[in-house]
Amino acid sequence: MRKIDEIIVHCTATPAGRDVTVEQIDRLHRQRGFRCIGYHYVVDLKGGIHNGRPVEEMGAHCTGHNSRSIGVVYVGGLAKDCKTPMDTRTLQQKESLTKLIARLKRQYPGASVHGHREFAAKACPCFDAAKEYSAI
Repeated sequence: MRKIDEIIVHCTATPAGRDVTVEQIDRLHRQRGFRCIGYHYVVDLKGGIHNGRPVEEMGAHCTGHNSRSIGVVYVGGLAKDCKTPMDTRTLQQKESLTKLIARLKRQYPGASVHGHREFAAKACPCFDAAKEYSAI
């Protein structure tokens, strides 16, 4: 098993209210040259938690951190104009993300939580993940 010491939260950079499936993300990532979906978990608009790439496999979601992290993405992150970064998480997504991150922290004691924006010049995930999940 890989040594996991980071949980990195992302957004799909899609407009508020537009649902995106694991299959759609997988297709987009393959078009970009990835072997398969780069995230390990996807949280849909209704708060459903879906498996992406197996956790045992290195992700493809954050350059320089993939070998030791788990990538979690929520659907959304843009305003309806498809340009403006925005925290579009639904109440269900917020609840599911908290539960998922708590479960991952139990599975990987000592793992820290980060937003992708801490490691890349992006707004992703459009909120301060490290602060939001600091109490978990």
